[in-house]
Amino acid sequence: MLLVAVLVSWLVSGAAAAVSALVGAAAYFVPNALFALRLLLGLLGPVKSSPLTFFVGEAFKLGSAILIMGLAAWLGQDWLVWPAMLFGLLCVLKGYVLLLMFRKLP
Repeated sequence: MLLVAVLVSWLVSGAAAAVSALVGAAAYFVPNALFALRLLLGLLGPVKSSPLTFFVGEAFKLGSAILIMGLAAWLGQDWLVWPAMLFGLLCVLKGYVLLLMFRKLP
């Protein structure tokens, strides 16, 4: 979904929109991937995960997504395309819906 958002934004509005969509998608994808990796390591590694680990990971994920978007808004004032950034974020947030539609999730 990240690639779809970047490609659509680039085709519709150009390079600045594509970069904005990439930033928006990465703002959720990267923290979510790190959280999933942490949970996987807790499942397979010597240190077991606890419910507290889950909630701390969720807080980290949400906080870092807000931080990335805030930094993008602050540093990218000249080139940031807000609709494209929000489109990228929305595509990654709702990507699981397509997996459910095509029966790729149990």
